[in-house]
Amino acid sequence: MIALAVNRLSKEFGGVVAVAELSFTIEAGRIHSIIGPNGAGKTTLFNLITGLYAPTAGRIEFAGEDVTALPPVERAMRGMARTFQNLQIFFNMTALENVMAGRHLHIDTRLLPSLLRLPSVTRANRAARATARELMVSVGLESYLDADADAMPYGALKRLEIARALAADPKLLLLDEPAAGLNPKETSEIDALIQRIAAGGTTVVLVEHDMKLVMGVSDHILVLDHGRRLAEGTASEVRADPAVIRAYLGAGAHAA
Repeated sequence: MIALAVNRLSKEFGGVVAVAELSFTIEAGRIHSIIGPNGAGKTTLFNLITGLYAPTAGRIEFAGEDVTALPPVERAMRGMARTFQNLQIFFNMTALENVMAGRHLHIDTRLLPSLLRLPSVTRANRAARATARELMVSVGLESYLDADADAMPYGALKRLEIARALAADPKLLLLDEPAAGLNPKETSEIDALIQRIAAGGTTVVLVEHDMKLVMGVSDHILVLDHGRRLAEGTASEVRADPAVIRAYLGAGAHAA
């Protein structure tokens, strides 16, 4: 089953081509990675998929529906969620409140019911808090259940952002550099977390520079170079591709 289909997608910024006639598909329930040198168009592609950027040309289908013209909130309502390369944490809130914020699509946020504190609103908020606690435990943040976000270490914040994205109950989860800045132990924990998320039925699309993580966790890899598809396939296929070795992985990668 195809979760996401990208057809001849292009994006230009003032005449500079960031993504050029890119086509690929994402199979549901698997872990897909997108790799490439700096400037290859990886984050731009994420922004196009999630609706932060409008494409210059091309089409994006999510779960069989054309979402090319839909704003980010509409795509989120259909089951897309993402994290960002640079942390987007609410540091004036607790860790638990950050995860609860990810449930906003499932909570009645209308002003009048909230002001009146209707029983339905109270029940929904209580359920959101319980779900947030469960998600924090599931990503290994049980020791931070009562912590303020600004008191948490960087590695824990990376997992907090993943927990907040999971709070939206996504069908498709896009992770932008989830292991950036992490030490080997933290990276190993992220590796295991990504595999657990996919095992639970969520399709994962990963942009990551840590090649050990990418090669170990991915069912399928797409390699970009200057916004174009350079290669794609399994980890072993990509690792052995001469064009990939020349452009990105380096001559020593083939022997690894």
